[in-house]
Amino acid sequence: MSPEGRVSADERAQMVEWQLRRRGIEDERVLAAMGRVPRELFVPPDLRDGAYADAALPIGGNQTISQPYMVALICEQLALRDARLEDRAPRAPGERVLDVGTGSGYQAAVLAELAGEVHTIERIPELAESARANLAAAGYADRVHLHVGDGTRGLPECAPFAAIAVAAAALEAPPALYEQLEPRGRLVVPVGGSDGQWLEVVVRTPEGPAVLRTVPCRFVPLVAEFSAPADG
Repeated sequence: MSPEGRVSADERAQMVEWQLRRRGIEDERVLAAMGRVPRELFVPPDLRDGAYADAALPIGGNQTISQPYMVALICEQLALRDARLEDRAPRAPGERVLDVGTGSGYQAAVLAELAGEVHTIERIPELAESARANLAAAGYADRVHLHVGDGTRGLPECAPFAAIAVAAAALEAPPALYEQLEPRGRLVVPVGGSDGQWLEVVVRTPEGPAVLRTVPCRFVPLVAEFSAPADG
């Protein structure tokens, strides 16, 4: 490993310990995934020295790569489980996950460490192409299916999903995304406006949506393009 690679690995280990584990992230699979994905490959070159800072970073197009803690929290709240855990066997090993708001591709890469099949959708073509290059550079080109289109509509042709993660804030959980969940599937989405946002976990149950608010958060707005999603 090059000196630069060793520095990045050390920074990842410190991030996992100080920003995640000591802040309450408990899922060992999520912690391990965050320790494996090279975050520095998903930020602009001029910001790579701060790739492991405890902050969101700009990636262009008025979009950001989320704070490491928020990525880990979203992934933990999705409750994805290893196929070896027999009590969750009905949802494993082929858990299909949708990541709405690809951005730089970082969260999709983390999800690829946790799920059997990952689809991610980005509305800005230029960001989608950049994310595609980032995912390839990090070794995830064959593990993440990237689409360009309106994330609020999801990907009905690929549904149902065991879990859906949204990396932008909506005034309410998008109904189309809820309808694309499998039974007991989870939608994790920031909900709220300029006066405040909460990370919501919405579980699909026979009785309807079961909603849990977790922590305050701050995300860019979720934008609908009112066009059908298409492969990028």
